[in-house]
Amino acid sequence: MAKRTQTNMPDWSALIPVLPEGGPRARALYAELRRLIETGALRPGAKLPPTRALAARLGLSRGAAVTAFEMLNADGFAESRTGAGTFVAARVPRVAAPAPALQPLPPEPGPPPPGTLGLTAPDARTMRIFRTLLNRQLARPAATHFSYGDPLGGRALREEVAAYLRTARGVRCDPGQVLLTSGTQQALDLVIRAVLSPGDPVWVEDPCYPMARAAFLGAGMALTGVPVDGEGMDPAAGARMAPAARAVHVTPSHQFPLGVALSMPRRLALVDWARRNGAWIIEDDYDSEFRFAGPPLTALQGMDGAGRVIYIGTFSKALFPGLRTGYAVLPEPLLGPVVALRSRTDRYPSTLAEEALAAFLREGHFAAHLARGRRRVRAARDALVAALSPVLPGLRAPDQGLHLIAGLADAAAEAEGFAAAARAGLGGRALSPLYLQAPPRHGLVVGFSGSAPDALGAAAARWAAAFGSGGARGQDPLNPA
Repeated sequence: MAKRTQTNMPDWSALIPVLPEGGPRARALYAELRRLIETGALRPGAKLPPTRALAARLGLSRGAAVTAFEMLNADGFAESRTGAGTFVAARVPRVAAPAPALQPLPPEPGPPPPGTLGLTAPDARTMRIFRTLLNRQLARPAATHFSYGDPLGGRALREEVAAYLRTARGVRCDPGQVLLTSGTQQALDLVIRAVLSPGDPVWVEDPCYPMARAAFLGAGMALTGVPVDGEGMDPAAGARMAPAARAVHVTPSHQFPLGVALSMPRRLALVDWARRNGAWIIEDDYDSEFRFAGPPLTALQGMDGAGRVIYIGTFSKALFPGLRTGYAVLPEPLLGPVVALRSRTDRYPSTLAEEALAAFLREGHFAAHLARGRRRVRAARDALVAALSPVLPGLRAPDQGLHLIAGLADAAAEAEGFAAAARAGLGGRALSPLYLQAPPRHGLVVGFSGSAPDALGAAAARWAAAFGSGGARGQDPLNPA
């Protein structure tokens, strides 16, 4: 027997707002009810409203409603049950409703393969602690969860972020300069739209992070790709190529994708250029927490005495992308325009995750998480290098970051290597499309975060076996033969 369902009056207000004008009212109501039944809007077994209520809703006489129900019963579209009401018949003629011209949804993607960039691995201890902190917020919710918040973000987390950046990265800031975002991409978008104007000349690294390039191009900036070598971006080359640039986007701790650190002389030159030209440096410090040898260089922002550096970072790499929490440290003159733009877009970030994350930093859990994460990532890096070295003898284990470059000899080797990676179940992306103007170098950019060492090593070994059999030659992308 078809399941009986109750239909309430608000549903009927939407289904039949008004009856078509003209003609007998009973016939008009019958036609509308029959249309709803035939197209499936009223499913078999659905209860029709009482005739008295339906007549009152549509401004009919009750006799007209009763007549319409009798016509439905007679034609097999409805059936009346003594003491229960009138229901849509269990089996009725159906006609297809006009289908909207919609594209079919793509299939749900499967888990990304080992080597995919941007992955993080769940840490059982961190997940347990974070769950406890979130439950604490839900058990004793703060008043801030029930009103609209500060566009900068919650004060507690901004204080913890400022304290962490001062200690770990040498950033000079106070909580009032910290803007909490949903990641570096939102931080970059807000800064671009609030500080720059369409057509402004901007330097970017060449090769560069593709989402940064997309953000600048989407806002109408005129990009100049400044070459990157073993010392990072070359400010002298940038000054020759686009002397009037209004801003520069740089990843000085671990250049994406080549992985080099900006040398101290070039850091000083870049800061001096920005001061002399009144330009802005956007320092993207996306994975600085992962350094495996030697102390990290101080952030550019900490070396800037003129207030020309906008520092952005994220918890996506250190914790997990689903947290959707990043930050920007803004020079005082930019606070007003950036905060005003934030207020007009998503207003303010999620307070629930903020409070839990603030406690996670304040109680020392983040430092312990990073120590465990570095050990895990280093083991995955070593497994990847060991599997690739037989066919890429010049490959070096990077001292920092979450990816490496498997340099290849030419475009043909890159295409062959990329196809072999897809067959072997090894993630990553081709290097050459990340260049803008400089002659591209070739290779694969392969991540080593977020995957177990044995799974990553096995995928890389499959790739090496398939690719090495073709006799293709590896090459250092920073020092081509």
